[in-house]
Amino acid sequence: MTAFWGEDWRRQITIVTTGTDEEFRALAGGRQEFAAATTVDRIVFGPGAAAMGPGALRIVLRHELFHYASRPVTAADAPWCLTEGVADYVSRPRTPRPAPADMAVLPTDTDFQVTGPALSLAYDRAWWFARFVGARFGDPVLRRLYLAACGAGHPDLDAALTATLGLQRDALTAAWQQWLAARG
Repeated sequence: MTAFWGEDWRRQITIVTTGTDEEFRALAGGRQEFAAATTVDRIVFGPGAAAMGPGALRIVLRHELFHYASRPVTAADAPWCLTEGVADYVSRPRTPRPAPADMAVLPTDTDFQVTGPALSLAYDRAWWFARFVGARFGDPVLRRLYLAACGAGHPDLDAALTATLGLQRDALTAAWQQWLAARG
């Protein structure tokens, strides 16, 4: 996490585990399908986290640590495709598994408000987008994109993409599709 985000974040973290979905919702506002959630001052694990294996638990913890570290510079209305995609980029292993070209669809915030497979698809698409930006432009540029698109007073996502990456959304999507196709 620090290798991507840097050293400038608070290291004292309260981690809370919950025993019921009701307790999880009360402490974190988390939805039942989430393994954990980050609030202003803590990371709260849902009751399902107790059944996770060490590898999955590490991924979830890293994901939430990214949210915790980036929270001071992340606007409440930041685009979920970057807040969640970059959190997954930092936390998930960069598996060489091929990705279908139809993953090259940047999810909207609404895509993250669903449940089940559709929610998993939104997270996967956001992760693949972050992987593409990291591979094509480098981690420092992905971090700059996050700050530009997610910080206080941020422009709309398309303006941030163009300003940071030098490509408009159509050209960026085409390059992303080519990158994904080359992985298959």
